Amino acid sequence: MKKTDEDAEYYMQNLVADNDGKDGDEIVLLLQKAIQTLPEKQKLVFNMRYYDDLPYEEISKILDMSVGTLKTNYHYAKDKVEQYIKDNYSEEF
Repeated sequence: MKKTDEDAEYYMQNLVADNDGKDGDEIVLLLQKAIQTLPEKQKLVFNMRYYDDLPYEEISKILDMSVGTLKTNYHYAKDKVEQYIKDNYSEEF
C-alpha cells in the first residue's frame, strides 16, 4: 500500500495523542531529532511542506526544483522521519 503525505502527517500528529502519558514536548523533540538526521535538501523540503504547509508548486518556485523532484524528496524524508520515530520512540522515553 502506498503511503500518502496525509498518512505520514496523520501518524506524526497522532503520535502526541497516543503517547501513553509522555510529555508532548518530548515527542516534538524526538520529531526535531528525526528531521535533523535528514540530508539538507530533504530537510528543507520536509520543513516547507510539513510545517509551512506550502504546496509543491510554491516550493518548486522557491527552490527552483521540479515538482517531481520535490515529491520524491518529501516522500523519502517522511519515510525516514517516520522510521526514526518508530525506532527511537521507546528508547528515548
